Amino acid sequence: MTSFLKSHAAAYVLLPIAAVCWAGNHVVARAIAGHVPPGGLAVVRWIVVLAIVSLFAFGQIRRDWPKLKEKAGVMIFLSLTGGGAFGTLQFVALQYTTAINMGVVGSVAPAFIVAASFILFGDRMGFTQLTGVAISLTGVLAIVTQLHPENLLELSFNTGDLIIITNMVLWAIYCACLRLRPSVHPLSFLFALSIVALIGNVPFALWEHASGYHLVADIKTALAIFYAAVFTTLLAYITWNRGIDLIGAPRAGAFLHTIPLFSTTLAMLFLGEQLKLFHVVGFALILSGVSLAARPATATQANRGPRFGGSSAS
Repeated sequence: MTSFLKSHAAAYVLLPIAAVCWAGNHVVARAIAGHVPPGGLAVVRWIVVLAIVSLFAFGQIRRDWPKLKEKAGVMIFLSLTGGGAFGTLQFVALQYTTAINMGVVGSVAPAFIVAASFILFGDRMGFTQLTGVAISLTGVLAIVTQLHPENLLELSFNTGDLIIITNMVLWAIYCACLRLRPSVHPLSFLFALSIVALIGNVPFALWEHASGYHLVADIKTALAIFYAAVFTTLLAYITWNRGIDLIGAPRAGAFLHTIPLFSTTLAMLFLGEQLKLFHVVGFALILSGVSLAARPATATQANRGPRFGGSSAS
């Protein structure tokens, strides 16, 4: 198992796991919109993550602490962009926008990751990989428009959509900068990230509470906190970060296009929605596009410019 997790093949397992977790998070976020305050949920979520990680990896965290302190600035930056702000803004955005808009606007994330990796570190993708991103994006649009492109003209964009775009920029920067993080155990990294993300969300949670938007102690809130802590955060962050280590942020970003695929599948399984032609077409395009985007660049492409993957932390 250890040798497998060090191979590029593991990315094809780890990255889809993260995508499934985040697809489920969209379903949960829509279900609790207006019931559970995003800031309050974020604070409790990070507290739960801290408790779980401390319970299972306290010894490892103590051993890695000097490395974490050595790169405290990097950890604070990554924690605020990819942890504190990103996770909370996802829930905030779904208070104001629709699931369709989330799919359309959020589909720019892989392109943002490619751009951030190029601007910040000079990384570039080959023609095959960029073609794969474009094909998978077409698959996303096929699903959200139900094979009627004119439906895009009927979309009305709002504050929630602007939040999504801002959030995708933050996520792209986080993914590109993961290579800067200290070489520590994944749970140690998540522990430090959780501390900063928790502190960063406290002011927002206090503002919500002062505004009369309180956490309600009921089963709906409890289930939302459990899912957000265990799946959206603990499992998704570990698998996603490791996947980026293995194949690089630009290629890993293409897997974000599988989120609408998994969201639709979950809706069919748990909400009784029916499989239609646009689902099949979209699934085929997404899977074929991701398979192209996740391929390693050829030697010729590598000679044309720097390529992500070989310099990432492990």
